Amino acid sequence: MYEFDAEKVKNECVKWIQDFFKENGPESPAVLGISGGKDSTVTAALCVEALGKDRVIGVLMPNGVQADINDSIEVVEHLGIRNFTIDISGAVNALLKEMDEKGIDITDQSRINLPPRIRMSTVYAVSQCHNGRVANTCNLSEDWVGYSTRYGDAAGDFSPLAHLTVAEVKQIGRLLNVPHHLVDKAPSDGLCGKTDEDNLGFTYAVLDRYIREGVIEDPETKALIDRKHALNLFKLQMMPGFESSSLKVAI
Repeated sequence: MYEFDAEKVKNECVKWIQDFFKENGPESPAVLGISGGKDSTVTAALCVEALGKDRVIGVLMPNGVQADINDSIEVVEHLGIRNFTIDISGAVNALLKEMDEKGIDITDQSRINLPPRIRMSTVYAVSQCHNGRVANTCNLSEDWVGYSTRYGDAAGDFSPLAHLTVAEVKQIGRLLNVPHHLVDKAPSDGLCGKTDEDNLGFTYAVLDRYIREGVIEDPETKALIDRKHALNLFKLQMMPGFESSSLKVAI
């Protein structure tokens, strides 16, 4: 039976963040988007414990009206971190309008993925203004089945939750004393009006057990997870680059 030592892993993650910044920006702040969900909340709390609240910046990015914006506000107020609210709707709508005027047939998937890509551009712009380092907030469970937007929420300079399942992120969140209703909030991409589990077709509890223990009861769900994992492996790999045997690097 797999057992997760949340206290040990939390302390190791805090030390890992500290070591990252010692090598990649000893005076730099961590900068991240704050959605009000568990992942950005826990990532922000880990950064605060590692660096102190004065070296963490949260960016709230509603796309016009955000129904749960108060959750994002609660996070930054609870942690006491600097924060900026930047409405991305102008940028999103302007780009969609420009594409439409050029006769581009905008697909539903393109329309859904545009806001997270604009959000990541916004986070990087804020980060660059503060010589910051951008925290990726994706977890292992989401990445396993490709439930992230490439060059959107999947981007970042360092990733504290990359090897933690949803269940493990929740356990660490409870140790960090962040508001429990945010840790236990039903995960949603905030883009299409459905929860993650509605979109995926299975629960994170089932997925997490499969990842950690290799146990899954329903063969159809196993096949679905395996298919999603195989189709989305490219998101987790470095961009391939052409190499020729006639080329060399002198240093």
